[in-house]
Amino acid sequence: MTDVTDLMRAKEALIYELINEGVLKREDIIEAFRKVPREDFVLADYIDHAYDNYPLPIGEGQTISQPLTVAFMTEALDPKKGQKILEVGAGSGYQAAILAEIIGKKGKIITAERIQKLADMARANLNKAGYSNAEVVVYDGSTGYEKEAPYDRIIVTASAPSVPNSLVKQLKKGGKLVITLLDEMFLIEKDDKVKKTFLGYYVFVPLIGKEGHSR
Repeated sequence: MTDVTDLMRAKEALIYELINEGVLKREDIIEAFRKVPREDFVLADYIDHAYDNYPLPIGEGQTISQPLTVAFMTEALDPKKGQKILEVGAGSGYQAAILAEIIGKKGKIITAERIQKLADMARANLNKAGYSNAEVVVYDGSTGYEKEAPYDRIIVTASAPSVPNSLVKQLKKGGKLVITLLDEMFLIEKDDKVKKTFLGYYVFVPLIGKEGHSR
C-alpha cells in the first residue's frame, strides 16, 4: 500500500526541482501543482511513481505527460482566473485539473478526448478530485469544440502536423494557444495578426483527427 507521507515528500521534491530548474514560476501555478493529487490521475500500478519526473502509461497507447512538460506548457499558456479554456487531448485529466485549479470556479475548461475509455477515466478522475469546472467531451479536438467557442486559451497535448485553422478561429482576440508541431512547441498569440513563438523541442503522441494526422 502506498504511503501518503512518502507521496507528499515526493510531490514537494518534484515541485522544488521544477522551481529550481526555472520551469515553475508563477505562485498560483506552483500552488496548483501542490493541490492537485497526481496520484489520482495515474493507473494504480504506477501510484508509487506519481511524482517521478517522466511520463507514465495510462492505457490505449497514451501517456500522462512528464510533470516538467505539464509545468512548461501551463506557464506558456498563461491561464488566468475566470477564463474559458479548451484542452485538446484529455488523457487521464491531470493537465485539465491543473488548469481548473488555476482558473477557479468562475472559469471553465472543456477537454476534448477522442478515445471513449480515456474520456471516461478523465471524467471520473476530475470528479473524484472535485473539479466541477472541468467538462470532458468525446470529440475530435483537432477541429476545436465550436459549441463552447470562443476560448481565452487553447492547449493541445498531442503533436499536430500544422496549426489547425479551427483552433485559431475559435480563439478569442488576445487569446493564446500552446501546441506542438511534430516535435517543436509553439505559442500562438491571436491579435490583429497571429504571432508564432518557438518554445522548444517536446515529444507527444500524434494528434489524430480531421485537422491532425490521419489514423
